[in-house]
Amino acid sequence: MSEAESLVEERPRILVLDADIVVRHVLAEYLRTCGYQVAEAASVDEAFDLLGDARPPFDVMLADFAAPGRLAGFALAAFMREHHPGVEVILAGTPLKAANEAAGLCDDGPHLTRPYEPQSVIARIKQLMAARARNL
Repeated sequence: MSEAESLVEERPRILVLDADIVVRHVLAEYLRTCGYQVAEAASVDEAFDLLGDARPPFDVMLADFAAPGRLAGFALAAFMREHHPGVEVILAGTPLKAANEAAGLCDDGPHLTRPYEPQSVIARIKQLMAARARNL
């Protein structure tokens, strides 16, 4: 198996960032039942603390577009691209019009509009990991 194929087969480490405790816990638990390693953060500041301590690092951050903290939405995605380029960002709850206007901030479609099915999160994660593997 090539390194690229191995990356697709591995279960990425996911950081779920959402201020809504119910949404965060339900999504995190669903991802865990699908075999992913998941950490949860209620704010951008908490997420940054987890990012700094993560060994091995996270592969994907699933962030609520309106998460509380220093940065939110596309500003958070831009910051992550600059300072944590190895972490793919999926913005959840992104207004579709805004997502289309800022599509360059996250590869392969930066957003999931709400309401979304948990299966669409898995599909997006797999899509991002496959794109990463192709770029190796």
